[in-house]
Amino acid sequence: MLINKNLKEVASVFFKLGCIAFGGPAAHIAMMEDEIVTKRKWMTRQHFLDLIGATNLIPGPNSTEMTMHCGHERAGKIGLFVAGFCFILPATVITLLFAYFYTTYGTLLEVAPFLAGIQPAVLAIIASAILKLGKKALKNYQLLILGVLVAITSFLGVNEILALLCAGVLGAVVFSSLGSTQNKVFSFSPMMMLLLGITKLTNLKIFLTFLKVGAVLYGSGYVLFAYLDTELVGNGWLTRIELIDAIAVGQFTPGPVLSTATFIGFQLGGFWGALLATLGIFLPSFLFVLILNPLLPKLQKSSFFRHFLDSVNVAAVAVMLVVLYRMAITTVVDWISLVIFGIALILVFLFKKVSVIWIVLGGALLGYALLYVQNYF
Repeated sequence: MLINKNLKEVASVFFKLGCIAFGGPAAHIAMMEDEIVTKRKWMTRQHFLDLIGATNLIPGPNSTEMTMHCGHERAGKIGLFVAGFCFILPATVITLLFAYFYTTYGTLLEVAPFLAGIQPAVLAIIASAILKLGKKALKNYQLLILGVLVAITSFLGVNEILALLCAGVLGAVVFSSLGSTQNKVFSFSPMMMLLLGITKLTNLKIFLTFLKVGAVLYGSGYVLFAYLDTELVGNGWLTRIELIDAIAVGQFTPGPVLSTATFIGFQLGGFWGALLATLGIFLPSFLFVLILNPLLPKLQKSSFFRHFLDSVNVAAVAVMLVVLYRMAITTVVDWISLVIFGIALILVFLFKKVSVIWIVLGGALLGYALLYVQNYF
């Protein structure tokens, strides 16, 4: 009975997050931290941080894999699959509808007024999560120095995964005087390359293409766009304009940005193409988390890995801080976004019991209303 109750709770929480989690991986993790750690206390903030650190070290979309980790912690292996599925489902269904209208009418629905309010509101949620996670991650001044170094290198354009791995190795070596770790290089079998080389585009090719991308996609879902440009535009399956439209859909729908795969799959192969593209891109994440999660408690007992994970945790917070800065300078650009951002900050930091749901929905409605007032007057 307890397992069933926990599964229902996992399904409810992550379906809700899948419906309202706008703003990309940093925002998703911030909302998860609020729901899982602050409100429901499924785990300690330190363990949540450890899961973030571990997630950063495996391929796949970070925020989606975090839902799987959290589901596993609450309801075991079944909870892992239930959490991931419920988080992905809303974005997939919404994206599928957009794909249908786009394919049928050749245009996207107007969503800019709502986005104008959602984006600055989400920034405040991310800022709150960074503050709480940062307090837990900064265990000593050495980790603070490491975090500052990672923030500087990330700001200068160093790849976030490279920065995280280097921070982890450096911290582990300095703090425990042990050797370095090795990175694995992912490759694909000749059989997969042969299947992808078939001249006629089929649903099997769609599935294998997105499976390939999902298996090597490191970092946030935004890295996906570079992969898709090579795989789809480079092979002549889509025009770059069509890819940009697909990316736009992934940006303004809630949930994982990898729902872009659903949109593209529908363009390439209809309903079944959308289904197989979605399955292909998310399947590796389920497998990676299923393997990693049971190993994490054992790894945490290792002094070397503990120092490594502490360093990666600090680095992850530093990268989130840089992401927040970059999002802020491109989002808070006029009086409307500034007003919404200010109101959201007040709600997040002074009225902590206000749910992120109302902050996101309120931001969307306020953005629409203020744009209407600006255009009317």
